[in-house]
Amino acid sequence: MTTERRLAHSGFTLTRDYAVPVAQVWNAFANEDQKLAWFHDGDGFEPGEWKFDFRVGGRDIAVGAFHEGPVSRYEATYTDIVEQTRIVTTYDMWLDGTHMSTSVASFEFEPTEMGTRFTHSEHGVFLDQFWADGPGREAGSRGLLDALADHFRQWVA
Repeated sequence: MTTERRLAHSGFTLTRDYAVPVAQVWNAFANEDQKLAWFHDGDGFEPGEWKFDFRVGGRDIAVGAFHEGPVSRYEATYTDIVEQTRIVTTYDMWLDGTHMSTSVASFEFEPTEMGTRFTHSEHGVFLDQFWADGPGREAGSRGLLDALADHFRQWVA
């Protein structure tokens, strides 16, 4: 059996306004307990390996199975961190042990009158049989930002 070799590029930018201060949004990424509280996919996620090393050059790893399906593996390296301003990472994703993509993602934190404007921009390279998965990555990122909004609801009356 021959596997077709191809690449596809996909990018997106998502912006969300959260009604909490920048420090709280920042801590949701910079504090391990906070990130664990929202980063997984709730009841439908069976967590596996987890590593959290929030510093330039540090690496995060999150492994788990979604909805009794395939096992995903996320491995990120922090390439730039400016306190309460921005985070830049490069990361790779695997699905059932097969490398599916490499991405560069940036997260920007901007104070607003109502709280924080958060911007997630990403560019990914999708490999071989995963070449059409760009829209799925954007949808998954939207889901994570929804989970983050749910996480903040405990502080918003």
